[in-house]
Amino acid sequence: MAQTEKKGGLLRKSSASKKPLKEKVVLMYDEIFATEDPSKCNPRFWEELFLMKVNLEYLEGKLEALDGEELMKIKDNINCLFQHCIQALGEEHPIRVVNALQTLCALIRGVHQKNKSTSGFDIINMLVGFDKAELCMKNLMESLDSLLCAEGSESLKSLCLKLLLCLVTVTDNISQNTILEYVMINSIFEAILQILSSPLSRREHGYDAVVLLALLVNYRKYESVNPYIVKLSIVDDEATLNGMGFVIAQALSEYNRQYKDKEEEHQSGFFSALTNMVGSMFIADADEKISVQTNEAILLALYEAVHLNRNFITVLAQSHPEMGLMTTPTSPIPATPVTPLGTTPPSSDVISSAELPLDADVQTSNLLITFLKYSSIVMQDTKDEHRLHSGKLCLIILTCIAEDQYANAFLHDDNMNFRVNLHRMPMRHRKKAADKNLPCRPLVCAVLDLMVEFIVTHMMKEFPMDLYVRCIQIVHKLLCYQKKCRVRLHYTWRELWSALINLLKFLMSNETVLLAKHNIFTLALMVVNLFNMFITYGDTFLPTPSSYDELYYEIIRMHQNFDNLYSMVLRLSTNAGQWKEPASKVTHALVNIRSSSHQRPRRLSHPTSAEANFTAISKYQLVIAKTKVKVSCCLEKKRKLEAIINHFNPKIESYAAVNHISQLSEDQVYS
Repeated sequence: MAQTEKKGGLLRKSSASKKPLKEKVVLMYDEIFATEDPSKCNPRFWEELFLMKVNLEYLEGKLEALDGEELMKIKDNINCLFQHCIQALGEEHPIRVVNALQTLCALIRGVHQKNKSTSGFDIINMLVGFDKAELCMKNLMESLDSLLCAEGSESLKSLCLKLLLCLVTVTDNISQNTILEYVMINSIFEAILQILSSPLSRREHGYDAVVLLALLVNYRKYESVNPYIVKLSIVDDEATLNGMGFVIAQALSEYNRQYKDKEEEHQSGFFSALTNMVGSMFIADADEKISVQTNEAILLALYEAVHLNRNFITVLAQSHPEMGLMTTPTSPIPATPVTPLGTTPPSSDVISSAELPLDADVQTSNLLITFLKYSSIVMQDTKDEHRLHSGKLCLIILTCIAEDQYANAFLHDDNMNFRVNLHRMPMRHRKKAADKNLPCRPLVCAVLDLMVEFIVTHMMKEFPMDLYVRCIQIVHKLLCYQKKCRVRLHYTWRELWSALINLLKFLMSNETVLLAKHNIFTLALMVVNLFNMFITYGDTFLPTPSSYDELYYEIIRMHQNFDNLYSMVLRLSTNAGQWKEPASKVTHALVNIRSSSHQRPRRLSHPTSAEANFTAISKYQLVIAKTKVKVSCCLEKKRKLEAIINHFNPKIESYAAVNHISQLSEDQVYS
């Protein structure tokens, strides 16, 4: 006797003497896919259907097997099934409601998959019919809203959110999903906020709620008035905003934890030991194996919250013990259709503030720190297009933060110091920094560290120009705030200056390759503008006079790079071509370079000693810098750089000649 099976709706294989035995629900599906009305022969057909356990595989497979003409023949039955599903959502019996929700998921997904090439209006007609669409969709959204707001089963709420996510994500382009017009008209915004404000609901459904809100906000956001955008921008309830922040923080923390676990596993493996033996020859290949799927959905939610709601900025700075302990939801999650998103939610959506681990050894953290750590991981590898877009979104979020006055206030607050362990790309010429040696500093230092790290580690032929432009813009916005508010940040500025000069050197060294794809002059001009800002206004935000000494030392030490930059833009601006105009803009910023290079200021005479001579030089540097601010503001940006180089080179040469030193070290210059 054949063994009983339950695959594809079959309870028993067919044999020579017996027909295959199918589940009753499968037989009922077959009646729906026939051209006749299934309720003619059985008036209780629809009541019985929703008492049967849904066979999603068979239902979706049946829809997929039909061609366009066959699907149109059973359109009335599909409309009838859709309408009865909506009616079943109002039933008191939870089994009927669960089966109706799952059936709706299968119908929506199956019809969209079969009609990808057709318009959204045709899909609406196929699912519910034009004549009844408005009323049916209104009833559907009201039923879902009631289920989400009720004190009922958490499993039902989970299924409601899954259905809404399925409805939102069935098309590749959300703005082409015409059925969402009914979701705009019949808003569920308040139901989503209620989930986020409740610790229990947030723990169970917070991730799905946040992702759903982020997707709805992006529906035709630039084409028409989106009510979800308007409502999100005016939310001021502290519990709701904090709940949303906790969900995002937990999802990002989960990603950081998974990456750290894989990194430790990789470093302790055989391949790591082998690469250490041969001098890390394959360190780049080894690092590529450390891969964790990024979470663009939660990044999108963070962007929309920061971009649209000024009140959410305060959530970024809410301190709490670092989220490292994972909890499992107490309520079991029912079997649901495959998640329509490409991202994987964290094992626990969020933990409430009362459940956070209170341990003296646990590092204090906040949402911004978690996001910076996440960004440092994602932005390591931009060769993959998927991660390139993730890195771009991270930089866009940081741009929004750097533009906000309140965000800058807590970024630069000396009373809010944190130890931020950013992930650094493995490189043979530098050692990995020990976590214990990281100092506690204002958060703006971590942002600048992240920007410097990106600048240093992404100079490659597949040059991410857009990311570099955004990175330099973030640095510029932070400096503008420091200049405006006269914030003297104690930061190792030399690392930033060195990274910027090396970036200019890279642009010039790879001019031919990069010009074939990018306008590198825009980026070069932005870098020159940063140096000009340090020279002109550095006395308002650099911490000490010695910082000026370090700035001039770097400019003088690397002056050949600025000379080469002038030569390159001069050559391209004097030749007819597509780069003449952008190169001319840089040339105008480098005017009078040659004339100023021959102007040698008067040397200091009769030095009493080497120490006294250099002390005078150091003081003279400050006088010249401040005089430049008042007298030479009309000079172009590059002229200021050249003036510094040509003024202080004779001083240093004089000091070296007096002391009979062929080459000065850095310490001798600073001494």
